[in-house]
Amino acid sequence: MKKILIIDDEVNVALLLSKFLTRNGFDVATAATGSSGLELLKNGSFDLVLCDFRLEDTDGREMLKSIKTQYPKTGVIIITGYSDIKMAVELIKMGAYDYITKPLYPDEILNTINKAFETHHALVDDPEPAINVTKPTNGKKPQLPNSEFVVGTSKAAKELARQIELVAPTNYSVIILGESGTGKESAAKNIHLHSQRANMPFIAMDCGSLTKELAASEFFGHEKGSFTGALYTKIGHFEMANGGTLFLDEVGNLSYDIQAALLRTVQERKVKRIGSTKEIDLDVRIIIATNENLQDGISKGRFREDLYHRFNEFTIYMPALRELGSDIMLLANHFLQIANAELGRNVTSFSPEVEECFMNYRWNGNIRELKNVVRRATLITEGDVIPLKALPLEISNFRASAAPVFESVAALSEIEQASVKESRHDLKNAAQEAEYDTILKVLREVNFNKTKAAEILNIDRKTLYNKMKAINLGK
Repeated sequence: MKKILIIDDEVNVALLLSKFLTRNGFDVATAATGSSGLELLKNGSFDLVLCDFRLEDTDGREMLKSIKTQYPKTGVIIITGYSDIKMAVELIKMGAYDYITKPLYPDEILNTINKAFETHHALVDDPEPAINVTKPTNGKKPQLPNSEFVVGTSKAAKELARQIELVAPTNYSVIILGESGTGKESAAKNIHLHSQRANMPFIAMDCGSLTKELAASEFFGHEKGSFTGALYTKIGHFEMANGGTLFLDEVGNLSYDIQAALLRTVQERKVKRIGSTKEIDLDVRIIIATNENLQDGISKGRFREDLYHRFNEFTIYMPALRELGSDIMLLANHFLQIANAELGRNVTSFSPEVEECFMNYRWNGNIRELKNVVRRATLITEGDVIPLKALPLEISNFRASAAPVFESVAALSEIEQASVKESRHDLKNAAQEAEYDTILKVLREVNFNKTKAAEILNIDRKTLYNKMKAINLGK
C-alpha cells in the first residue's frame, strides 16, 4: 500500500483529504506544520508528500529543499492557491512532481497522485516508467476502467461507436471534436483499448494547463542537471507513451513555439530530452481533443496548419448530451450505479419528475454536468428514489419554466408550486439564474475557454471555477 503524507495547517482540509485518499486505498498520515511533517518523514518511509505552499512555520520552497535533500526518493506535490502558481512552477523546476490548486477537486487530486505513482521511477532517475494499463484477456475486447464509455442506442451514439470501431485497429492519428464535458478522453481511451496497442501505455496530457516554461519538459523530458533546479531525470510524455497512445487534450492552447517542436517530433518520430544528445525512436499513436475550431486558429495564426494536417488523419465528433435523446437516462442510470458504489448507497431510480427534467434540460455542461448532478442527488436523497427537490435549482426551475401553462397554479403539484414560487418571487434565485445564464452564454461564445471567459466576465479564473462548480458545470 502506497504511503502518503499530507502537510497542511488547515485541519479540515487535511482531514477531508486523508479520508478521501484512505477510501481510495492509500495509507495516509497528516501533519499541521512543516517541522512535524519532517519529523514524521524521519520516523517513517513515505512514497509521496502533499504539501501546502503556505504553512505557519515555513513555506513550500523550504519544505521541498529539505525533503529532496533528506528523502530524494519521496515525490512531492505542492498544494497552492492561484496567486502562488508562478512559484509552484519554480518549485517543479526544483524537483516537485506537480502542483494542484485550491479549491481542491477530488478527481483532480486522485488523478495527479496516480500519475505521480505511475511515473515514480522517473522521479528517482529510473529510465523505465512504471505504467499500469488494462490488458485484453481471453481474446475479448477489453473494458474501460469503471466502464466510463457507455454505448447508447440513439443514432448519434451508434454512429460514434461505429467510427471508434472503424479507426481503433489502425494507427491513424485522430482528432476528437466536441463541446466541453462530452467525454472526449473516454472516447480516446476506448480507441486505445480496442487497438493493437491495448497492452501498452495510454498517457493523457492536459495541454490547457501547461505553461510555456513547462511544456518542453513535459513533452520531451529532461536530463538531471540540464538546467538550474533539474534535480532528477524526467521522462517526457512522448517517451512514457512509447509503443502506446498519447492523448493531448486542449491542444489548441499550446504556444506557437511548442507547436513547432511538437511538429518535428511527430514528423521524425524521434524525441530528445532537454540536455541530452541522444535521440530516442518513437512508436506512438497520437489522439488529440479540442473544443476549439482549429481551422479558425490556423486562419488567425494561432495554430500551425502543417501540425493540424499531421494530426488530422481521422476526425471524430462527440455529440452533445442534448443530441442523445433517450440515452440521457441510460447515462443517468449508469452514473447512479457509480455513485451508489462510491457512497455506499442503494438509490434505485429517478422519480418521473426528475426524468422529465433530465430529458428537457439543456445540459450545457454535457455528460460531465449530468454526472455531477447525479452524484449530488444520490448523496442527498434519503429514500430509494431521487426526488425533484434533490436536483439543483437551475434544473428544477428549468422544468417549471418549460412546462405547459396551467389555468391555475393550484393544479400543479406541491413541488411544482414551490419551484414556480421560487422562480417568480425569490430575488436571490432570480439573480443566481441570471448569473448562470450569463456564464453559460459567455462560455459558449468562447468555446468553453475558461481563461477567455474569465476575462470577458471581468473575474479571475479561480472565481470562475468556483461559480462553475456551484452550478454543477464541472471543473
